[in-house]
Amino acid sequence: MSKDIRALEPTALWNNFADLNAVPRGSKKEERVIEFMVDFGKKLNLETVVDPVGNVIIKKPASKGMETRKTVVMQSHLDMVHQKNTDTNFDFDTEGIKMIIDGDWVKAEGTTLGADNGLGVAAIMSVLASTNIQHPTIEALFTIDEETGMTGAKGLEEGYLNGEILLNLDTEEDDEIDIGCAGGIDITAENTYNEVHSPSNSVGYSISVTGLNGGHSGMDIHKGLGNANKIMNRLLYETLDFSRISEINGGSLRNAIPRESFAIVSVYESKKDAFLKKIKKVTKEIKTEFKTVDPNLEITLSKIKTPERVMTVISQTTLLNTLYAAHNGVYRMSNDMEGLVETSNNIARVIVKDEDIKIMCLTRSSVETSKFDLANALKATFELAGYTVTMSGSYPGWKPNVNSPILKVLTDTYEKLFDSKADVVACHAGLECGILGTNYPEMDMISFGPTIQGAHSPDERANIKSTQKFWKFLLTILENIPFKN
Repeated sequence: MSKDIRALEPTALWNNFADLNAVPRGSKKEERVIEFMVDFGKKLNLETVVDPVGNVIIKKPASKGMETRKTVVMQSHLDMVHQKNTDTNFDFDTEGIKMIIDGDWVKAEGTTLGADNGLGVAAIMSVLASTNIQHPTIEALFTIDEETGMTGAKGLEEGYLNGEILLNLDTEEDDEIDIGCAGGIDITAENTYNEVHSPSNSVGYSISVTGLNGGHSGMDIHKGLGNANKIMNRLLYETLDFSRISEINGGSLRNAIPRESFAIVSVYESKKDAFLKKIKKVTKEIKTEFKTVDPNLEITLSKIKTPERVMTVISQTTLLNTLYAAHNGVYRMSNDMEGLVETSNNIARVIVKDEDIKIMCLTRSSVETSKFDLANALKATFELAGYTVTMSGSYPGWKPNVNSPILKVLTDTYEKLFDSKADVVACHAGLECGILGTNYPEMDMISFGPTIQGAHSPDERANIKSTQKFWKFLLTILENIPFKN
């Protein structure tokens, strides 16, 4: 199917995307894609450098007649989120993404597609490789590790860039122009517990929560999608009197709404019928609640060998109460921009095994004080239960500038090209603009991109017509970059 992808318009962009997607590029495993980008720049005889943290910068002189325009930084991130369906046999560390065309969409076979942010990377590559596109001096910035800490943007030092304008190509609605974003902070709560032998005359069951849509823990957090960790906790809480927990393994990445959770429990033989009746009742209630947003939700129960060891009653009660009390989802809506989520939390990962508990969250906010307010609320919740809490990876949001000169260029260009007004928005996701602005505070920044749905999940798909629209928009913007002062 790669041949079909490469035949799509614009061919330069889709060919570069196909080349990029053949390279494994998980967050914090970017060695091969860094090498790929360096080879790409050097083959074009363009100035190419890798900074100390692994960001790749490729510089291209202005095309003829564009020398007096302001230098533009074109920026996207190299890493992608690794998510796959349970029944998909795929190794992200060794295999390239298997892409298919589905109507007017490009998607992957059972995995994330990597359009976030691979289409942005491919667009920049296409501009760098072009011989007939009108553009000012270009500084292409390919950052690493955007998805799991933004360490690339954080590590970019002063002096690598001279551009006055930054075009970030990492948003997911083609009729939106982004001028602000949320910051974030990782919350990790850890605890130990005591195990005992499973009660005599007990039977083992595995509980599975699967089939949820999942999605981006920022952009999709307002949709009311099911969180597998919260749903599993509810099932275990409701059956607390009948069962004992042996293991829990729920969720995956901090920036993905958890789609699946699995638990192993020991059930008192004398209470087995009551346990099964309760599970059936609660399952029906949960599926009814989520039937609109998560119609494929499945909660399944399988009889297994009785686990040898389980949590003590007090440890189990404390865990379930803590997870019930910890906030998940939207915390506060913005008072300044209608419809914008200001602050939220995603309970992304829950691991209970071998007397260790680890709960991982990602808290986001476009307001720093609100971010730390929710982070402290979570910290207090976990610490009341005896957990050790670590806050890490904090990064700032990007404060909107409605008077941005490049914003006027984009809004005017959009209206002229498409005979409609673009939506000027801020997003509840972590763009790198706010971080990059700490070392380059005078840079005028803007973000836009093609329509991508289901990012951070195996349902991720990129719209073909929208990508054509995005490409036309991008080229026209480059033609209309303001003159130097």
